[in-house]
Amino acid sequence: MRAAAAAALVTVLAVSTAACQSQGTKANPVPPGSSSTAEGIDVKDIQGALAKVSTWTADDWADWASKNGFKPEDLEAIKSFWDKKKLSDAKGVTTGKPDAQAPSLKDVVFPKTIPAKPQPHPYSADTAVVGKIFFQSPEGNMVCSGTVVSDPSHPGKSNLVWTAAHCVHAGKGGEYMKKLMFVPSYNKSGATSNGKGENATREQIAPLGVWAARSLLVMPQWTQEAGHTGSKASQFDYAVIRVVNQDGSSRSLEETVGGSVPIWFGAQPSEINSPAAYGYPADEPFDGEELEHCDSAPKPTPFVFDRSRPPMLAIGCNMTGGSSGGGWFTKKDGRTVLFSDTSIGDDTWLAGPNLGADAKRMFDAFVQGKMSQ
Repeated sequence: MRAAAAAALVTVLAVSTAACQSQGTKANPVPPGSSSTAEGIDVKDIQGALAKVSTWTADDWADWASKNGFKPEDLEAIKSFWDKKKLSDAKGVTTGKPDAQAPSLKDVVFPKTIPAKPQPHPYSADTAVVGKIFFQSPEGNMVCSGTVVSDPSHPGKSNLVWTAAHCVHAGKGGEYMKKLMFVPSYNKSGATSNGKGENATREQIAPLGVWAARSLLVMPQWTQEAGHTGSKASQFDYAVIRVVNQDGSSRSLEETVGGSVPIWFGAQPSEINSPAAYGYPADEPFDGEELEHCDSAPKPTPFVFDRSRPPMLAIGCNMTGGSSGGGWFTKKDGRTVLFSDTSIGDDTWLAGPNLGADAKRMFDAFVQGKMSQ
């Protein structure tokens, strides 16, 4: 590992995306052998199915997820997998960047780069909601960032984590990531900082426990459109995960962490003041040990790959791979809210998806529907 026993994992700061906001979106054919129905919608007929996703009920979502969704792994298998050697041997992956010649980017003036700042130790409850997501991907063992978000169905007792879709699913032709786990407030005390990680205890590395993914949801379009670099799919790069404490505690993630962040669906760029992006960047010049943040005075800059979809939102920021999936925050009615997550970037700016109507429908179906609790 680069500096510490539990954080040499480097994630891709590239997009693989899940969702389609607007109706009538074109998509690639379903891979051979893939079949599912959701209240009469045959996913073999992907063109028709994707156009109808925005009208799915909670039962439709549950039916689709039961046939095509994430299958949880044994808790002990996840816990034993992430031993010190695997953490130490994990490889980095080249950061994905959007094509600079894409028509949507040619005339975009991106915000001035804002240097990321480390969060002072020990992390308080308002930033302890951010953590690291470890997973096994086809490229190796990696890490993303995620945020504890509020669950309207279980006020004060949320077990939900919001992140980027590319942190949980490999995209078109791929599968769900394996051995998914969330470590809230990773390195809260600073025990793994400055190259001290090899001597840090498990309790110091994960002071608020290790939480395994039990269910998650991305949009059906994710497996059909997702790519490794910025594209129209990037406009829907988000996912929600339900987790459980690997140590068997019945106490919720929110109760353990000390808080959660509500999601602001449908935020317009003009309404977002002083946005701040948080995450655990691991590529140089960072080492993955510190919770970093970029605080932007200007409002986010909107741009699109596909004008029929909600825009990407860009801020100046030099965070690198590992910050993918980290929450973007602002104030709404005096309260801190999450309005996006890190999706793509080029080490001078970051961009995340605007969480529009389809993102809200997906989230509502997950928290209100019949998917595994």
